[in-house]
Amino acid sequence: MSKICQITGKKAMIGNNVSHSKRRTKRSFDVNLFKKKFYYVEQDCWIQLRLSAAGLRIINRKGLDAALTEAVEKGYCDWKDIKVLD
Repeated sequence: MSKICQITGKKAMIGNNVSHSKRRTKRSFDVNLFKKKFYYVEQDCWIQLRLSAAGLRIINRKGLDAALTEAVEKGYCDWKDIKVLD
């Protein structure tokens, strides 16, 4: 599974480490991702999402169902990519 938020679509970026002498070397800026379990009332099941802190705030603001449908519409995740826990 790649390091992409399933709600916001955020992924790692590439940038430069810049030393005091202005010498530049490549580095990556990773996303603040973690796995979180949610109870999905519409499907009556538990799901596990890999999301960033910004994605968690979106779910708190809009609700789980609205955030998931918007993420699927924008192409950040697919319904088959969401892990259903038994």
